[in-house]
Amino acid sequence: MPALRRFFRRSEAGFIGLALLVGLIAGLLTLFQAGLAHSLQAWLYGFDENERLSSIAQVGLDSLWVLPVGGLLVGLIGRAARARRRQLLDAVEANALHGGRMSMRDNLVVSLQTLLSNGFGASVGLEAAYTQMGAGSGSQLGKVLRLRRADIRTLVGAGAAGAIAAAFGAPLAGAFYAFEIVIGAYTPSALAAVAVAALAGSFIAQAAGLPPYLLPAATVSSLHPRDYALFAVLGLVCALVGVAVMRLVTTIEQGVNRTPLPAWARPVLGGVLLIPLALVTPQTLSSGHGALHIDLTGHTPLLWLGVLLLLKCLASGISLGFGFRGGLFFASLFMGSLVGALYAGLVNLGVGDALVDPTSAALAGMAALAAAVVGAPMTMAMLVLEGTHDFVLASVVMAAVLMASTVVRQVFGYSFSTWRLHLRGESIKSARDVGWIHNLSAGRMMRRDPATMAADASVAEFRHRFPLGSGTRVVLLDGEERYAGIVTVAAVYADGVKPEAVLAQFAGNRDIALPADADVVAVMQRFDQTQTDEMAVIDAERHVLGVLSEGFVRKRYAEELDRRQREMMGERVEDAE
Repeated sequence: MPALRRFFRRSEAGFIGLALLVGLIAGLLTLFQAGLAHSLQAWLYGFDENERLSSIAQVGLDSLWVLPVGGLLVGLIGRAARARRRQLLDAVEANALHGGRMSMRDNLVVSLQTLLSNGFGASVGLEAAYTQMGAGSGSQLGKVLRLRRADIRTLVGAGAAGAIAAAFGAPLAGAFYAFEIVIGAYTPSALAAVAVAALAGSFIAQAAGLPPYLLPAATVSSLHPRDYALFAVLGLVCALVGVAVMRLVTTIEQGVNRTPLPAWARPVLGGVLLIPLALVTPQTLSSGHGALHIDLTGHTPLLWLGVLLLLKCLASGISLGFGFRGGLFFASLFMGSLVGALYAGLVNLGVGDALVDPTSAALAGMAALAAAVVGAPMTMAMLVLEGTHDFVLASVVMAAVLMASTVVRQVFGYSFSTWRLHLRGESIKSARDVGWIHNLSAGRMMRRDPATMAADASVAEFRHRFPLGSGTRVVLLDGEERYAGIVTVAAVYADGVKPEAVLAQFAGNRDIALPADADVVAVMQRFDQTQTDEMAVIDAERHVLGVLSEGFVRKRYAEELDRRQREMMGERVEDAE
């Protein structure tokens, strides 16, 4: 094993081969999960294997009882998982905070809950399960081989790329998904590995006989300058809808959390609430693969498009807010297609002419709303390009996608996954590796055993113990050995200071100190706010653990940042054994 580990660390070709293996595994896991969920839906709802739940004409009340039953199963699994008293870890959080290290137990729990949620008909997508297992396979291989932090993060991204590529038969979309969502940056060192994994996932899908994800072609063959403006406005609309959807999910979830309903029972109630929506139309169920093609290829009335959009938003909000597991990847694609078609219809109705092609607008809206929610503009643009093979359409899709992504970053600042992490207290806006920032805490950087003295001691006692030149600052302690401020040696030796004076009157920073778990960024912000040069690090009882100077903190941050940037640039220097 040590020889194999050295080979993958030193050989770029070997590491690319490892990423290829991860892509193949991720593709196989994706096909297995997709087949399992679809077979479960077909068995529970009694439709043909060639159909999809969201595309069938009607679902009877006698079939919809499975929704609360599925909620019960999801809730009970969640209750068992919560016994460990920590949140389940997904690929984004793992790469941002934990160097790509994922728990296989977490992966299995997330995958099982997502399969049950989607399989029983909740309005969630399977992409969360695909990427969880794909990324998890990369993480497990990296941990077994004891690879470097940066390499494990790349393998996690490669697994996610293989999963998305297999799900849609779209290797470009899979690769961009890995960089935008899971790795958090485009890095030359990871480019080949991620691309190979995405191609491997797509190969697995083709070898299994699955057709690539094809979208209906637009009817326009040329574009005018006004089209870019019209589709940019569509991107703005999609951004606002995307923010509204994310806030809707959060509002429902927070409202449910305030009720006395136990966590395991919440998905059951959510399943009950989904029943009347499903009775109106089955298009509110599952992720919406079948429904999307029905609405893209049919001539749907504008009123019904608006009603369907509201119902789908509500169904997704209820599903996620009440505790079903899954994501909004494909649901946002479906909702975006409705927004685009509705936008085209209203514009054409307003001007009295066919100014906007409805199919083009639906495809652009699909990509723009998904980019707003998922936070992956290039992924969605490539998905439409690979699904339509239409380069003319791709240019206006890009205009809509970039507008949507920019507006969401400006007015909201988060994608759906990072927004939910933010609500839990994590300051993560992407999967960029910020785990080292959390590890570089005040407790790790502080100078231990600082010079201390009782705050009620006299100046004379202080001068006897700390002559000039012995140091610059001394930490003062009260009668219970708790922090009482910092005094500078120069201030005590200043002219006019009486020997019998009490030290406490010279103390500064009495109410300014650092907790040991404050990360380096928070520490630097605290120094900026207080305009002090040195602060004490204290525990919950205000006992002094050490001291920290601003100059040392900024030096450590610069050193660590420089090292991380060298890693990002692809320097594969062998770690010390």
